[in-house]
Amino acid sequence: MPDQPQTLPPQEQVLQPGRQTEMTPPPRSGEDRYLAAGKLKDKCAIITGGDSGIGRAVAIAFAKEGADLLISYLDEHRDAEDTRKLVEAEGRKCVLVPGDIADEAHCEAIVSQALDELGRIDILINNAAEQHVVKQMEDIDTAQLERTFRTNFFGMFLLTRAALPHLREGSAIVNTTSVTAYRGSPGLIDYTATKGAIVAFTRSLSKSLAERGIRVNAVAPGPIWTPLIPASFDAEEVSTFGADTPLGRPGQPEEVAPCYVLLASQDGSYMTGQVLHPNGGEIVNG
Repeated sequence: MPDQPQTLPPQEQVLQPGRQTEMTPPPRSGEDRYLAAGKLKDKCAIITGGDSGIGRAVAIAFAKEGADLLISYLDEHRDAEDTRKLVEAEGRKCVLVPGDIADEAHCEAIVSQALDELGRIDILINNAAEQHVVKQMEDIDTAQLERTFRTNFFGMFLLTRAALPHLREGSAIVNTTSVTAYRGSPGLIDYTATKGAIVAFTRSLSKSLAERGIRVNAVAPGPIWTPLIPASFDAEEVSTFGADTPLGRPGQPEEVAPCYVLLASQDGSYMTGQVLHPNGGEIVNG
């Protein structure tokens, strides 16, 4: 029996970054909870990893706020179609673009398709990621190290570089980092390193783009119930996921999405180079 209280049914998945359709219970994405106020009316946004988890919740919140979307994802077609239906139910456009964010040509294609089908890019949400649990550093082979960095960091860098010539004053970039960037994680050393790089990237890019009127911020979620969790950990670890937070449970994607709305909208107009921390009560940077 687990030492910590059970927070979820034991389960695991084989494929990375996981399928939301296979999760029990499914993550809560906010379609029945989020209350909008037109904060992103007629904006156009790219969301990577938008098929499920935090990305899906952000997509729903953005659609409710009035944005049209391009959703980038790897190959989780059923999850992506479910997200598109939820976005279109809000009366907004949703373009799906499958492919590997680690590939430079694909990043350029994402930008090109966003311009062709949405007309412009106002907001870039860099959210796609993968992670692989290992017991010790020696178990991280070079192929895994390179793969994790290419998905989590290189893809973010390459997509941002491709999008920048098309962003205007008032545009916003929001990157997904992690609580692990601040406290470390012994079983996710390469993943954690990418998330630390994202914090540094966010801070540096925000200063570089300030004079152009483009804001750059990040969100550092704690333990959130997304497909990455059953795709990364064994069933027993999943069953106690989030139990060690002060709130004693994992967070839901719908509890994270409002951070992205704040940073992408005029509500966050005096914020750049910052990181928000929806993590269940863990104090970081204190």
